[in-house]
Amino acid sequence: MQNQNSKVKTELKDRTYRYAIKIIEFLDSLPSDPSTQTLLRQLLRSATSIGANIIEAKASSSKRDFTNFFTHSLKSANESLYWLGLLKDAKKISGPQLEYLIGETNELANILGSSILTLKGKKKF
Repeated sequence: MQNQNSKVKTELKDRTYRYAIKIIEFLDSLPSDPSTQTLLRQLLRSATSIGANIIEAKASSSKRDFTNFFTHSLKSANESLYWLGLLKDAKKISGPQLEYLIGETNELANILGSSILTLKGKKKF
């Protein structure tokens, strides 16, 4: 069981790393008007924070600390969804790459939310 748990954690860490790279590549391809750039900086900060908090969780000293880092990661994923949605609805960006990133962000948030419930010993609905 521990080996499977370790594999899942490694896969999540790798997935959030690849996600951050895709966000960076996507942001580098977008327009440079002032309002868009302000929103993109916020998205870059929150999106890259998802994986960074998962890495921090690995060095945590307790289950509570570990859970807190996962909670911060989930908050960053939710914030990233906000910025992606705002950029989309303000018609600053569109296209299949945006839809992929929204979908991937949703999946990461769902994984993190499920993990947090498991860590807290609560049932998933």
